[in-house]
Amino acid sequence: MPQINHFKRWIRRDTTPRRWGTWLMSTAAATAEALGHAGFDFLVVDLEHVPVDANETIHILRAIGNTSAQAVVRLAWNDAVLAKRALDSGAQTLLFPFVESAAQAAQAVSAALYPPAGTRGVAAVHRASQYGADTQYLAQANTEICVIVQIESPTAITAFDEIASTPGIDAIFVGPGDLAASLGHIGQMNAEPVQTALRELAARSHALGKPCGTVAPTPELAARYVEYGYDFIAVASDIGFMMRKAGEVLAQVRS
Repeated sequence: MPQINHFKRWIRRDTTPRRWGTWLMSTAAATAEALGHAGFDFLVVDLEHVPVDANETIHILRAIGNTSAQAVVRLAWNDAVLAKRALDSGAQTLLFPFVESAAQAAQAVSAALYPPAGTRGVAAVHRASQYGADTQYLAQANTEICVIVQIESPTAITAFDEIASTPGIDAIFVGPGDLAASLGHIGQMNAEPVQTALRELAARSHALGKPCGTVAPTPELAARYVEYGYDFIAVASDIGFMMRKAGEVLAQVRS
């Protein structure tokens, strides 16, 4: 059966509840599957900062597909080849990092969509088309692909309205880590200029009719992003959960 992108439908609907996710940093398919069963709405498969190859990506996507969670694949760069490989592997929602202009946003859209809407290369048999069993894949793929661009620099903030208004952009994602660094507050996401930018970008995104998402290292910071109006929020990561709990347990037993 054709694959429906539930994540794309979720973020399109104003009446849909806020969606919660987490980041996958461990490269482990079993961890991805477990977190999907834990109840997260979406899981971010990070190909930018995590050493995951194409074959491992397929295993992780297959594991997530065994749960109710949706996969959001962050590419290593805004690159047509990387986008094509992720899409052929079965990704439907792509997160393009470090987009700073409308031209770069349009480049991301073009890489994600088949002609005539874009320039994605065509293959009939791959995991996304169920190895050719989904005979409607080529005709329906563009409808189900979700393109998200990541805002994480002052240059991107300046061009925000043009980026968000680019045809084919489904949502905006604000990356607080790189945003903090680019604003001169590396490692300090709670710094006032960073939080001001996060609050203002959510408002600007909604004014343009675009859903917006971000990531928070803690539930407390996530609650603040709810107040700002973010529509989908990733909280911490698989490794973050493990390290935090490990620290708590070690503190208890050593005391």
